[in-house]
Amino acid sequence: LAVALAALLPTACARRSQDLHCGACRALVDELEWEIAQVDPRKTTQMGSFRINPDGSQSVVEVPYARSEAHLTELLERVCEKMKEYGEKVDPSTHRKSYVRVISHDGTKMDLSGVKIDGDVASSLKFACESIAEEYEDELIEFLSHEADNVKDRLCSKRTDLCDHALHIPHDEL
Repeated sequence: LAVALAALLPTACARRSQDLHCGACRALVDELEWEIAQVDPRKTTQMGSFRINPDGSQSVVEVPYARSEAHLTELLERVCEKMKEYGEKVDPSTHRKSYVRVISHDGTKMDLSGVKIDGDVASSLKFACESIAEEYEDELIEFLSHEADNVKDRLCSKRTDLCDHALHIPHDEL
């Protein structure tokens, strides 16, 4: 029995870690997309060189602020704080863990049946989020600076393999 448990333990720990990192990646993208959507689409920022060209002109262009590198970098510095608003849900049939918001953005009541809310879950999710944001900062900015479809799947499954098991999970489940 001890040998069987010892053989299964690394698999369970690896799956738990994969579930955590996949959930953190998907929650990170959700939060970034929500934050981007909150910015006034008319708000712009200047990009380019502020040096004066020989002809007296400048190479500065106005770009939408919401998807600018400056805005996305600012969001990445603080977005993982939102992980404390998530709880853990375990699928009864597969025993896979997913992470769901426990506090809605707009204050509507949420169904939290079967959701585990505790500090350890939140801190583990926040730590995983921070490591993903740091390691994949360039990819996150690349995907989010353009209005791309399925950023969660493209980043969390295809580009990083953090969710290689999750390609079959419906978009609204995580």
